[in-house]
Amino acid sequence: MSESMTRQKMREQPPEIRKRNFKEVALGFDGETAKIEAARCLNCKNARCVSGCPVGMNIPAFIDLIKRGDTAAAFLEIQKNNGLPGICGRVCPQEEQCERLCVRNNPNAGGAVSIGALERYAADFAAENRIEDTAVTQKNKFRVAVVGSGPAGLTVAGELAANGCAVTVFEAFHKPGGVLAYGIPEFRLPKALVQSETDALARLGVSIRTNVIIGKTISLEDLSAEYDAIFIGTGAGLPLFLSIPGENLNGVYSANEFLTRVNLMRAYEKDAATPVFVGKKVAVVGAGNVAMDAARTALRMGAEVCIVYRRSRAEMPARLDEIRHAEEEGVVFRFLTAPTEILGEGGYVSGMKCMKMRLGEPDRKGRKRPIPIEGGEYVLECDEVIVALGTSPNPIIRLSTDIIKFNPNGTIAVDENFRTSKARIYAAGDAVTGAATVILAMGNGKAAARAIIGDLENAAPRV
Repeated sequence: MSESMTRQKMREQPPEIRKRNFKEVALGFDGETAKIEAARCLNCKNARCVSGCPVGMNIPAFIDLIKRGDTAAAFLEIQKNNGLPGICGRVCPQEEQCERLCVRNNPNAGGAVSIGALERYAADFAAENRIEDTAVTQKNKFRVAVVGSGPAGLTVAGELAANGCAVTVFEAFHKPGGVLAYGIPEFRLPKALVQSETDALARLGVSIRTNVIIGKTISLEDLSAEYDAIFIGTGAGLPLFLSIPGENLNGVYSANEFLTRVNLMRAYEKDAATPVFVGKKVAVVGAGNVAMDAARTALRMGAEVCIVYRRSRAEMPARLDEIRHAEEEGVVFRFLTAPTEILGEGGYVSGMKCMKMRLGEPDRKGRKRPIPIEGGEYVLECDEVIVALGTSPNPIIRLSTDIIKFNPNGTIAVDENFRTSKARIYAAGDAVTGAATVILAMGNGKAAARAIIGDLENAAPRV
């Protein structure tokens, strides 16, 4: 098969170098490689890839522009549907969405077109050349509050601002970005990029207020009295734990806290204001993308790291590239292993009791159920444990108001248009779905924004 038919590989830092720094691992396409990859797109009339994109980008159109050498126009085409292209090009699971539906997605056709890498290329080109949509929208009489500046909140803010609304975003942390800022490591998603794509909202007229916790600093009721509509996109930042003995020992972190300290508080820098303890031997429990992020972060901070997972490699939910990168960098995987107790000495972690497992019949989600092996208990040597088992919605708003309804699992109850039980209050993203992907939160945010605009335009404004 000719080179022009084969999916192009993105440049990367070599493992032996990148595991010692926090610089971005994937280095993107150069111009020549991007054109070669773009030329692989067949520009299908019935482009199935578009149906796999939660924000509905016109994928063949922007790829065709790259192929023709007009990358600036490709970026502006992407921006029609996606306000965070540099971020999405890096962290979206394209292999499960648009690329999965690509007609080239089989070995005989050279593999799916690298849609995500081409999106990233266009976004990076635009950033380097300061290309942006300079259209200014006249603000109308509607004022909307957006609670949370993660992917859903930023998307809603951008959509509303582009439609003339005066938007104020309220963020609990000292920097905007939500999970993009605190949850994803610098080596996967540079924070300067997150800042750049949030700065673009300011140019649209969006106001971002940090260090404001809705439900504490300001009540949802007070916010509702001040604004014509409210969107809640507070994400899912409450970590889940193992519920085994020893989880209160010093040296046990949730992946959420560990990554927040490193990513948002820059704990990897010398003389950091909020340092983080990193042991010599770190065990990370879990096998999703967050577990890979935590493991690779601890590795860069000098630890020997192993992933502990109760199922086999085939059941790992993390993206294949993230697993590959972790292995290349030296992370060890202990499959079919379940923690049963965290051991301690003097109040600090000294090891972890584990049980060897085997896989049985599928559970209700279709994954093979792990079953303990009799006599399979052993002690894993470690002095730090990072628990990466997922997250649920933060309960602050739920515990501070009764004007909107919640589901039993703590997510916000909404209808098919992301309206809550209270008129003019909307919600989407992980606060509604539970922990999911960046692009799904953005897609739901776009749908919520459409509902907000329609409802405001069809109703008299508040006096």
